[in-house]
Amino acid sequence: MAVTLRKARTIIRKTLEKGRELELKPLSVVVLDAGGHVIAFEREDGAAPGRFSIAHGKAYGSVMLGMAGTAQMQRAEGQAYFMAAVNGVYGGQVVPVPGGILLRDRKGAVVGAIGVTGDTSDNDAVAGMAGIEAAGLIGEI
Repeated sequence: MAVTLRKARTIIRKTLEKGRELELKPLSVVVLDAGGHVIAFEREDGAAPGRFSIAHGKAYGSVMLGMAGTAQMQRAEGQAYFMAAVNGVYGGQVVPVPGGILLRDRKGAVVGAIGVTGDTSDNDAVAGMAGIEAAGLIGEI
């Protein structure tokens, strides 16, 4: 099952709604397909212009490694050389922190990833999970 544009838009809309509900700083959200290609992106008013690259890096690392942001951060803390090498392989595009969330279908297959940035990484992940659940997908933080 692919992540459709409609599902991507639902993920973004519900993630931003959750951010407003929790009174988070302005968020930026990107949705990638299983190949790491951008399906959709939105940056809230007031979010820094560079947030696309951070959101993309969180999602890109997740989908390309098949490892959510929290696991990537743990790996970076335990094996910094490995994550540095990975980032070299991927041209510096990996941001290994929470807020990079793997998207899985009901059978457990990776179908994409989202990246959320703007508040603390943990809050970014909470908002992103609300969007994923609203779209009927399974998120792995």
